Amino acid sequence: MITSASMTGVALIALAMVLTPGPNMIYLVSRSISQGRRAGLISLGGVATGFLVYLAATCAGLTAVLFAVPTVFTAVKIGGALYLAYLAWSTLRPGGKSAFEVGEVDRHGSGRLFGMGLTTNLLNPKIALMYAALIPQFVDPTAGPVWQQALVLGGVQILVAVTVNALIVCCAAAVSTFLVARPVWMRAQKWLAGGILGIFATRMALE
Repeated sequence: MITSASMTGVALIALAMVLTPGPNMIYLVSRSISQGRRAGLISLGGVATGFLVYLAATCAGLTAVLFAVPTVFTAVKIGGALYLAYLAWSTLRPGGKSAFEVGEVDRHGSGRLFGMGLTTNLLNPKIALMYAALIPQFVDPTAGPVWQQALVLGGVQILVAVTVNALIVCCAAAVSTFLVARPVWMRAQKWLAGGILGIFATRMALE
């Protein structure tokens, strides 16, 4: 049975990662600011479909990996901790352009918006490693079928990511204006996301 601590851990990591500027956020924000909320939500539908593809792949392959090759799990654990540490450093280091500083882009139809959202997510290394290296950290092979645990934990990640991204899409223009005019708040957003990632990187490395 999955513990509340595991679900909370996945939810916090998912929250930190969705608040960290990356391909998904940049694409959704750019579409929402330049083409409106409807375009942003259609693009988010493609992103959400990409999450489901990753989740299906994880549920199909995770059990075999954990039980047939235990040393792979150790490698995955170390890789996940290092990746979280890298994300924390990338978030907190000076420089870099905010996802909310967006210029004009070409307008796309609904099919193109959905397809680009899906493609952006499937090609996003941050999401690929989330499912390959981070969610397995919270799976306990003694607590029941691994694929079921992965399904629930992946569902938590998707719920958090889609909810936060939907809020970002609906508020993109207002948030962009607010943050660009308030550099202190922009830095606070970076430190919050980077701090959570750093804490979990340390925890995974020491367990």
